[in-house]
Amino acid sequence: MTLAKIQGLIAQGGRPPIGHTLGFQLVDAGDGWAAFEGVPGPEHYNPAGAVHGGYAATLLDSACGISVVTKLEEGQGMTTLELKTSYLKAMTDKTGKVRAEGRVISMGRRVAYTEAKLSDEAGRLLATATSTLLVLNP
Repeated sequence: MTLAKIQGLIAQGGRPPIGHTLGFQLVDAGDGWAAFEGVPGPEHYNPAGAVHGGYAATLLDSACGISVVTKLEEGQGMTTLELKTSYLKAMTDKTGKVRAEGRVISMGRRVAYTEAKLSDEAGRLLATATSTLLVLNP
C-alpha cells in the first residue's frame, strides 16, 4: 500500500475493518503522518465503567502504522513490533470525538519509529504512544 492508496481509502470513507467494530475511521494522511477519529461510547467500556485502554491503543497503533504506510513503496508492507502507550486521561461516553495523530520519526529500510497522540476536541491530551515497526519487503 502507498500514500496514494491511503488517500483513496480516505476518499471512500476511510474505515478499515477494525474501524467498523470500534467505530473509528482514517480521516487524513500525508507524507509520514496519518490521523484517525472516533467517538468512544458505552460499548467500549471496561468493567470499571470507563472506555477500555485498548480503544486508545488501537487508534494510536493505527495512526502509527498508517503513518509508516504513507512512506512505503509499492509492494512493501509493515507490521508493529512494539507499541508503548501512556494513558493520561480517562475517556467515557461524554468525551466526544477523539483524534489520534501519528507521525514517522525515523524511517529505515527495515525498521520505522513513530509517535502518536490522542486528543479530544478541546485539544486535551488523552494518551500517547511510541511504536517500532518492521518494514516488510517483497
